[in-house]
Amino acid sequence: MTSTSNLHSLAIVTSPQSEDAVAELFLRETGLTAIIVHSRVTGLSTVAVYLDPSSKSTTAGDRPSLPQLRKKLRVGLEAIRNCGLDIAPARLNFRRVPAEDWRESWKRHFKPLAIGRQLLIRASWHARRPVPGQAEIVLDPGLSFGTGQHPTTEFCLREIVRLRPRAGRANTPASLLDVGTGSGILAIAAVKLGYQPVAAFDFDPEAVEIARRNAAQNDSSESVRIDPGDVARLPLRPREKHAVVCANLTADLLQRHAARLAAHVLPGGHLVLAGILTEEFQTVTSVFQRHALHLVRSGGRREWRSGSFEKT
Repeated sequence: MTSTSNLHSLAIVTSPQSEDAVAELFLRETGLTAIIVHSRVTGLSTVAVYLDPSSKSTTAGDRPSLPQLRKKLRVGLEAIRNCGLDIAPARLNFRRVPAEDWRESWKRHFKPLAIGRQLLIRASWHARRPVPGQAEIVLDPGLSFGTGQHPTTEFCLREIVRLRPRAGRANTPASLLDVGTGSGILAIAAVKLGYQPVAAFDFDPEAVEIARRNAAQNDSSESVRIDPGDVARLPLRPREKHAVVCANLTADLLQRHAARLAAHVLPGGHLVLAGILTEEFQTVTSVFQRHALHLVRSGGRREWRSGSFEKT
């Protein structure tokens, strides 16, 4: 995208229960990871992608025309409804957005996020600076990836802060693995807080590229390894285990690959799980208990619940 081009905003207003399914629908049909904004006033979520009309290709091939895309999205919404999810009102909105308006809208909605006095996450345009001893991450919102504002990401960040290596604590420094890294925010936070070594991977090649770029922007490239990878291919007998493993995925992926994730946690280490709907949380917890991982802390906001598990 150039600074002079207009963008096409394609958004679906839906229930919080269906926001992730709608985001996956956008990813499949446009090749773009959606931005999700929740309204505390209406209780609804807006899931949106910003299309650059000058770019006709996606990671899956050529992008369909707008009428074709609208038709595909409506078919996809009906499929989501048939799975039993509440997608109401499922309004599909399209508008042209000047690039400058898009950037200014991010400046209004993206606020600095402080995790106690240990970590500050801000965009480059914010004047707020860290207090003494507070690690800082500068991460500008992009067309495809978020910046830690989602409840699931925030829970993971808080756990990374809580479990961080500290003087006098046994097994310091601690290693960390970030499964499905997205923007790389969790891995970068781990580097800033003294974890080592830090490794991360994502199934999406675009996510890997963006995470590496964000790590470079935050002077963390030399301290984190970010690779393409698939949770389904994690070895059941890994050569390397970690003190902390973060997996912000979906409940079905977490349950399906519980044994692989558990295998990468050191005895006495922690597995931080997020991306779980409240009604799915107990089932996920039960699955991981069978792998000697016991829930020690959980937190929830809106329809989401996340948990931190210790390996006995």
